[in-house]
Amino acid sequence: MAERRAILLRIDGDLHEAIRTWAEREMRSVNGQIEYLLRQAVRSRRSEVKPSEEKARRRSADGETA
Repeated sequence: MAERRAILLRIDGDLHEAIRTWAEREMRSVNGQIEYLLRQAVRSRRSEVKPSEEKARRRSADGETA
């Protein structure tokens, strides 16, 4: 299993309450709900981005030029 890392996340009170309510309905903790939503977003984004775009984005993030 991948290493788990702790992060500090600051969010608006209304957003936190909405996530808390949603998590409660789905029988998850707030942390579990946020992780679930982030995983869904990453999975969705990966399916939208073409492999060539992802390579260019990684090169740019690493400071490489074309």
